[in-house]
Amino acid sequence: MAHASLSPLPLAQKTILIVDDTPINLGVISGALKDSYKTKVATNGEKALAIASGDEKPDLILLDVMMPEMDGYEVCRRLKANPDTQNIPVIFLTGQTGTEDETKGFDVGAVDYIHKPFSEAVVKARVRTHLMLRDAHDQIARQLVAINIELEMARQIQLSILPRDTPKLVGLDIAASYLPMTSVAGDFYDFIIVDEKRVGILIADVSGHGLPSALIASMLQVALKGQAAHAAEPARVLTGLNDALCGKFEHNFVTAAYVFVDLEKKSLTYAGAGHPPLLFWSKSAGNVSEVLENGLFLGQFPEATYESLHLPIAAGDRGVLFTDGVLETKNAAEEEFGAERFKGFMKSNNSLPVDRFADGLLDELSRFSGYPRGEGQQDDITVLTFDVKS
Repeated sequence: MAHASLSPLPLAQKTILIVDDTPINLGVISGALKDSYKTKVATNGEKALAIASGDEKPDLILLDVMMPEMDGYEVCRRLKANPDTQNIPVIFLTGQTGTEDETKGFDVGAVDYIHKPFSEAVVKARVRTHLMLRDAHDQIARQLVAINIELEMARQIQLSILPRDTPKLVGLDIAASYLPMTSVAGDFYDFIIVDEKRVGILIADVSGHGLPSALIASMLQVALKGQAAHAAEPARVLTGLNDALCGKFEHNFVTAAYVFVDLEKKSLTYAGAGHPPLLFWSKSAGNVSEVLENGLFLGQFPEATYESLHLPIAAGDRGVLFTDGVLETKNAAEEEFGAERFKGFMKSNNSLPVDRFADGLLDELSRFSGYPRGEGQQDDITVLTFDVKS
């Protein structure tokens, strides 16, 4: 997407404000710069602040340090405290050469020093250098704004490809929690609704982060729609996704898991492609087990094959699909949250409704990591929870 960038002003149109209480100094510096720039002068700090805050702001300020009533340090402090003038570069003019004096100037916000007596060549060179640096800074700032606008647009587009709502089936409650690490992410989930008793659930995680991963995740949405005819066969669904993705990219891969829930047959069928296991809470057994049947990850191996496994399900059972951002969440001691803590949380919170369970898990990860939710995470986090009801 192309942008119309704002070109910096030619140097001849730049305005330099010269602040000095000595007319001779004003004359020397003005004479050195008048052929290359517009110049304005001020003989004291108050007048300098008034000019700098006016409608036609200077592009750079040459500021004498030693002035009566208000010295250059105070003028610079006030310039930097004012949002309207804080980005104007300030070069101090001084006869003092001590390190302590220069350090003080940099502390209050100056970008450079020009020492008296003035050399016209040095004045011109310093002014030109800092004007060019400011132009470069402004250009980068504009580019960052444009990039952030595009990232926000990409975020909105990515959110639009994720399901707005989870499927509503009598006898099955489903909740989805999606917490990207950056504006756009590589996690993806979607559903194939066959009828009021049967549904397929896909979760996927594209390697890497940012726009490339997000673009590949968007490809999964289209690819999954092509698997609707055999939604009841998880192994075949993953094979179809792999066929659709192979040859489309070189440096990424996709892990995925697909679950088909058949409420009429009271069964669950599962297949995985290099993805973390399905965690399954069995009400009758009173424990959490890992359900895993993994083939190769998607998108890199055209010859990859996948297998499915079947589980009976009953009222009170719960399944949780998730991306590895959950397990790999770390605390201050660099310990990972891991599968055992996850299973312990599931067992302790098996009676929570699906939406409150997912919300509670994100809170638990926040407590474990020590970061507020959505901050400090090292990977995208997606959690899909489904409960079998009576």
